[in-house]
Amino acid sequence: MRVVEVVVLVVLVLTLGLLITVGFEYIMPSSVVRPLAEFYLYATYNPYKLNEYTAMSPEAVTAIVWDFRGLDTLFETSVFYLALIAGLALTRRLLSEHAEKPGYGLSLIVKTVTRITAPMIIVVGASIALHGHLTPGGGFQGGSVIAVLPMVIIVVFSASFLIMKGLTTSKMIVVRSLGLFGIGLTAITLLLVSLVQGTHAYVFQNMIKPDAQVSMPVDIAGALISGTLWFFNLFEMFAVAAGFSIAFIVLMLARTLQTEER
Repeated sequence: MRVVEVVVLVVLVLTLGLLITVGFEYIMPSSVVRPLAEFYLYATYNPYKLNEYTAMSPEAVTAIVWDFRGLDTLFETSVFYLALIAGLALTRRLLSEHAEKPGYGLSLIVKTVTRITAPMIIVVGASIALHGHLTPGGGFQGGSVIAVLPMVIIVVFSASFLIMKGLTTSKMIVVRSLGLFGIGLTAITLLLVSLVQGTHAYVFQNMIKPDAQVSMPVDIAGALISGTLWFFNLFEMFAVAAGFSIAFIVLMLARTLQTEER
């Protein structure tokens, strides 16, 4: 047994002994709910208080991320977008040199299995995103799952194959830009409606507020969408899937360039 393994084992044993000796009550969260958490739990899904503060979403994490602190999430998405733009600017020469070079990929069996599983990956990712207001998940998680597909295609067929099939970084930037535009438009939709109606509303407003009597739809044809949350998750799914796809293409092409130079 190596020294590192011995150290890890000793740390685990000491930690377990500390838990048994001291007790979990000093480590686990308190059972007392703080006022802020109490408000979140009260306002996340409360169909009886539509005129007060509620996100009408059974999934509290999504409600907090896109409703209660939606502006912060928008800034995080914008930073990711700008980082990708900067990365593409630095790798422009690499992309132009390798756009038309064919790749070989893996065996025919692996390629066939990839073609079969590709639609499944998209469906699972879309399901995670579009049900993010009901169950754990959301646009970021769903977009990340969908981004697995171009990564698999890059490994199985090659990055050049992906580009020659039309999935270029330029098109992915367009998709990501549309996703970010959709997020911004959703954030100000009720504000624009209130300006037309001559009433009052807020940026990132979702449901009716005591002093803002305009609201996003709670459901569509009886299916709960929790207003802005469903649309935020939808656009975030496209933005994240396109963003990660760009990163995977650039990273794989960079690796290909290093290999050829050797």
